[in-house]
Amino acid sequence: MSPPRLTSHINFIRGVRLAGEPHTWDIQITYPADSTQGKVTSVTPHEPSTKDDFECPLALPALTHPHIHLDKAFIHSTPEYAPFLPTTGTFQEALSSTTKAKQQFSHSDIIRRGEWLLAESVTSGVTAMRAFVEVDHTVQLICLEAAVDLKNLWRDSCDIQIVCFAQDPIFSSEYGEQNMEFLETALRKYSQVDVIGTTPYVESSPEAAKQNIEWAIDRALGLKKHVDFHLDYNLDSNKDALVWHVLHTLKQRSWTTHSTDKRVMLGHCTRLTLFTENEWARLATEIHENKLPLSFVGLPTSDIYMASPPRTSGDCKSPQDRPRGTLQVLEMIRKYSLDAVIGVNNVGNSFTPWGLPDPLSLACLGVGIYQAGSQADAELLYECVSTRARAAIGLSSSHSDLCVKQGCQPDLLLVHDRDDTGCGLSRPRTNVAEVVWTPPGKLNRDVVSGGRLKFSPFAGADSDSLYQI
Repeated sequence: MSPPRLTSHINFIRGVRLAGEPHTWDIQITYPADSTQGKVTSVTPHEPSTKDDFECPLALPALTHPHIHLDKAFIHSTPEYAPFLPTTGTFQEALSSTTKAKQQFSHSDIIRRGEWLLAESVTSGVTAMRAFVEVDHTVQLICLEAAVDLKNLWRDSCDIQIVCFAQDPIFSSEYGEQNMEFLETALRKYSQVDVIGTTPYVESSPEAAKQNIEWAIDRALGLKKHVDFHLDYNLDSNKDALVWHVLHTLKQRSWTTHSTDKRVMLGHCTRLTLFTENEWARLATEIHENKLPLSFVGLPTSDIYMASPPRTSGDCKSPQDRPRGTLQVLEMIRKYSLDAVIGVNNVGNSFTPWGLPDPLSLACLGVGIYQAGSQADAELLYECVSTRARAAIGLSSSHSDLCVKQGCQPDLLLVHDRDDTGCGLSRPRTNVAEVVWTPPGKLNRDVVSGGRLKFSPFAGADSDSLYQI
């Protein structure tokens, strides 16, 4: 097991560009004696130099995974799981093949694949993540035990928020009772669990799904943990959306921004894309008027791969008419003032066999999915995988903009314009929009976690003058 090496604490980062600001700046970081966390204590103009400003790195808030499955990552990259590669690509096949693959999970296997995920994520600029690990009759506590080990081992590089996750039913099916017993055992045994997560739509009936929701909310409130639902993952207008029962239960239990600092997250929610204007207005009104600390996370790489409307034998639609659905995250933020972000979800398994654990590549994909081509769109997409994502999972009290300021946590991504072509050429990314539109390779990303720089084989000769340690 090999988390990345980090430097000692950085005191100054000198001569960097900031989002939306002209010229270059010096960032000072201090470390109070009574705290393990550093803070940005000043941002001051950098002394003029002969260097072109656009040759200086662009300092941005670090990236965050608000929703990613740690235990199922890169199953397809592991030879022993070759029999479970997808053949039809359907959701039911993904459920079935992953259940079979889980029967072979071991602690060492999860550690290995989990470190692949962490290494690629941290090198991309991720310094915080909400990581789902399954607990049920098949894997029992193996995934959770591995996640706790990874959380401890990688704590200096990445804040790993563990979700004790019920992918399988807990109020129906022949194994529901066993699954519940393992969940309760996990919650008693592991204080490192930060979040309770369930999947209400896998239950056998709407009544069981509602029981699932009520149990998770009650247990999370009682244990002072966040709750995170995989919810309404369909495009079937004949199915009632469960989001209304979530809101009803939160109101009934008085889970508000005033009663607790714990948050509620709803993932996927593709059924909501079929809502009318009145339904969206009602949803936003209920959340705002009742001060519900609720966020939505769209998961585009999984949603556009898996979420499609049901087809029947008498369906007269064109064979190439294949609607897909994923939450319109930018519109939810701007039009309804809802809290919404985007996440990677799965990588390298049957639920999502494509894509990278790089939030910037996801933000880039969002430009096309949401038809969001303006600079302001790109900046909002960056927030959705950075400051907004961090706030949505409860790691900061509110989201900040992208300009590093006094009081910020020193988790940063510095974007360089080093030559990664071998042609003696480099193209600077002059603003946030260019970082989103054409994400830089890892060679051009320096990652600062908690005020400490991740050692990189790509670091240039300018590092000594850039970072004062």
